[in-house]
Amino acid sequence: MRRKKNTLTFHQKKQIITPKLIKEILSWVFLSIITIFVAFLCVFFFGMQIKVIGDSMEPSEVSGQTVLVNRLAYKIFSPKQGDVIVFLPNGNANSHYYIKRVVATPGDRVQINDGCLYINGYLATEDDEKYDKMEDAGIAANEIKLGSGEYFVLGDNRNSSEDSRSANIGIVKTNMLIGKVWFKFGYEDVSGGFVIN
Repeated sequence: MRRKKNTLTFHQKKQIITPKLIKEILSWVFLSIITIFVAFLCVFFFGMQIKVIGDSMEPSEVSGQTVLVNRLAYKIFSPKQGDVIVFLPNGNANSHYYIKRVVATPGDRVQINDGCLYINGYLATEDDEKYDKMEDAGIAANEIKLGSGEYFVLGDNRNSSEDSRSANIGIVKTNMLIGKVWFKFGYEDVSGGFVIN
């Protein structure tokens, strides 16, 4: 009896679509949709990029630098003293985004006297050591009591900042908040080089 030789054939068996195969395909499709959805949420809440305009936050953030904004943070928590926030003044969607530091929160009393910041009647000592005396007290020359959902913000470069002292910015309210600055990229130096922060 002769054995058949193993020969290559170009004819293959028809593959049958089984319930197991359909289940595996559907699980991959479902997993892909979930992954895309999670990626979208991450980009939407944590990937908003804002370019710093002006020198009001120097040396913390410099003009031209890009920062990432966490838009979810203040939907869950309230801003704390020291947070660097992004907001639209008076909720004006036609304005550029402002980046400032929260110095006082709801319930606090704020006043600027002799160029120094006072919170609840006490000199903000860290503020006094870290920042220059303010030449213009603006609306904070008289004591301001912050109500619910109100924040007093200042730029780190106090004498070159349009912030809560200015009547056209004023007190920042919860509905003006965009989010919290949580990551800073390097920036392009005027000499053309790239500086990493």
